[in-house]
Amino acid sequence: MKLAYNISDKPKFGQLIVFAFQQLLAILAATIAVPAIVGNGMSQSAALFGAGIGTIVYLLFTKFKSPVFLGSSFAFLGSMFAAFAGAVSANAGFTGLIIGAIFAGLVYVVIAVVVKFAGVKWINKLMPAVVIGPTVSIIGLSLAGNAVGDVLKFAENDGSGFAMGVHGWVGMICGLVTLFVVMICSVYGKKMSKLIPFIIGILAGYAVAAIFTVIGMKTGNEHFMVIDFSVFSGMKIFAIPDFTFVKAFKGLSEIDGKYIATIAVAYIPVAFVVFAEHIADHKNLSSIIEKDLLEEPGLHRTLLGDGVGSIAGAFFGGCPNTTYGESVGCVAITGNASIVTILATAVMAIVISFFGPFVTFLSTIPSCVMGGVCITLYGFIAVSGLKMIQKVDLDQNKNLFVVAVILICGIGGMTLKLGTAGQVTLTEIATALILGIVTNLVLSRKKDVK
Repeated sequence: MKLAYNISDKPKFGQLIVFAFQQLLAILAATIAVPAIVGNGMSQSAALFGAGIGTIVYLLFTKFKSPVFLGSSFAFLGSMFAAFAGAVSANAGFTGLIIGAIFAGLVYVVIAVVVKFAGVKWINKLMPAVVIGPTVSIIGLSLAGNAVGDVLKFAENDGSGFAMGVHGWVGMICGLVTLFVVMICSVYGKKMSKLIPFIIGILAGYAVAAIFTVIGMKTGNEHFMVIDFSVFSGMKIFAIPDFTFVKAFKGLSEIDGKYIATIAVAYIPVAFVVFAEHIADHKNLSSIIEKDLLEEPGLHRTLLGDGVGSIAGAFFGGCPNTTYGESVGCVAITGNASIVTILATAVMAIVISFFGPFVTFLSTIPSCVMGGVCITLYGFIAVSGLKMIQKVDLDQNKNLFVVAVILICGIGGMTLKLGTAGQVTLTEIATALILGIVTNLVLSRKKDVK
């Protein structure tokens, strides 16, 4: 695709702020969802601050050549729960979060050193287009249920389908308005509107949601209410995020060797799983910007940036960070791969984490509205993967089987819990990728017979 802004391009300041805000909207929901899910007093503002710091660290290590934002990683949810479950106090749990992130980051550092000396040819051989293409598609397809679930947030799911009531239809209308405004702006928009379809779409969806909510408030019909405006009451204008390291220092004296071993077992194996997703994300981004990031700035640099950035992010926000598919999708749809935009997004995330009104406003964006946006973001990721296998000869049974195994295992949700207590979760993406690699290696031992 033709990029509107290449990696080294610098948009005008006014445009830059708008573009950065759009990237922030794309990654916001997932970034603040992780601390909300883990609970235990974790701060969403701190997680946003940590994501900004982690992204800046990543950009520094990659020499400002890889345009992607790092946000809170869902892969480590089980590890984070384990950190609190095995701790003698909440403060010790926060200490565990940082120790765990250090373990995970060190895994990346070790792999980066190996890649530095061994090169990346072995990775390209291990993961050719026939393997990495469908794996990238799985990244998008595995999130499809989340996007649809958000759009139908207010409908009742009885297991066999969604029962639409008034509330369900209101939410769906808001999501579809968002979806179609994003698509129309992206396809038919001129100049600026073509570059910020997400902002326009979210504002349109939010406006419709606000109208329904006001009608519901005036008529006393709660089925029309999709925005909770009550969160603005008692809101502080300025507040310092509840940083993880503050509580972690208080719990440092309560840490012993057994707990550290528990954290190591919870975090280190997951880091190897996320490594596979790291490669898939960067292969996808490389295809979008038409520059092989595994060669320049190099996989060892992207790994170091991800690993050290993850440690830095967890130090402030408690959440290990990872490259975000939502960010990659935003680059793909808008054609804006400007590194300056990513840097501005990181700075914006850090700054707004201190301002209550802004963070509160962003948190009031309904799930149904974000679901409309995510349909396009996740869809683009899926299609990007399919584009990678355009030149693969699927008339060969070998290639056909590799793609088939990855797609079916990934879409089928082959998630495996390993260990006697299920300490390590092998995501459907990692499972599908591993099986795809094995299938490709086994069937590459002899020429294909049709």
